[in-house]
Amino acid sequence: MYHSVGDARDDPYLVTVDPGRLSRQLRWLSRRGLTGVSMRELLAARAQGRADRLVGLTFDDGYADFLTEAVPLLREHGHTATVFVLPGRLGGTNEWDVKGPRRPLLDAEGIRAAEAAGMEIGSHGLLHQDLTAVDDATLAAETTESRRLVGEITGTAPGGFCHPYGSLDARTVLAVRRAGYAYACAVEPGPLAGTHALPRAYVGNRDTSPRLHAKRLLHRLRGPQLPDPPAHGERPQRPEPSALPREDS
Repeated sequence: MYHSVGDARDDPYLVTVDPGRLSRQLRWLSRRGLTGVSMRELLAARAQGRADRLVGLTFDDGYADFLTEAVPLLREHGHTATVFVLPGRLGGTNEWDVKGPRRPLLDAEGIRAAEAAGMEIGSHGLLHQDLTAVDDATLAAETTESRRLVGEITGTAPGGFCHPYGSLDARTVLAVRRAGYAYACAVEPGPLAGTHALPRAYVGNRDTSPRLHAKRLLHRLRGPQLPDPPAHGERPQRPEPSALPREDS
């Protein structure tokens, strides 16, 4: 689970990875015989029983630097990824991050360029809101309307959704499923883990080889990487702020 790729020095939420660091992390995968792929590719491969050497790579929030910084490195190292975009903030900035800094988001042209480069486009909702705290009408718009708008940009309704902030409960998971998504990504979904609440491991600028080894092992020990569809349950606990400091979705 990545976010922005760029200058990581001014980053109070620790969601930015320096391009050089990202390049080394992608090289780390390749040297171990692992291939980074989009979630769409990973799920399709798993259904065919051939996902053992694949790792799903995701980039949340749809930053413009995904196209300018991440895509060239992904292609250079032979990987693909999924980027989750915000069709309600096309060409805008990450206004939800109160402390800043302001980073530009992909516009429609950038989204189409990322898809043309072989990347999967998913929805991150419209405006980047905690969907567990909104009313039913807003929840429907954030899930259903965002899917429609992304489909208008790319020509195909997206199959994937990403829960903003990693916040979810039984109500939001059900809304995502009803909106027609084939899968959705979360962070630490707890008892709601399933195809529409897939767990992911946060990757940041401080993640060198030993930390990547540890995170991969921890993620595998937590259980099935792509569990069966979720059963309704109580709201899971959020990750510790020290480990996943702001938005780990």
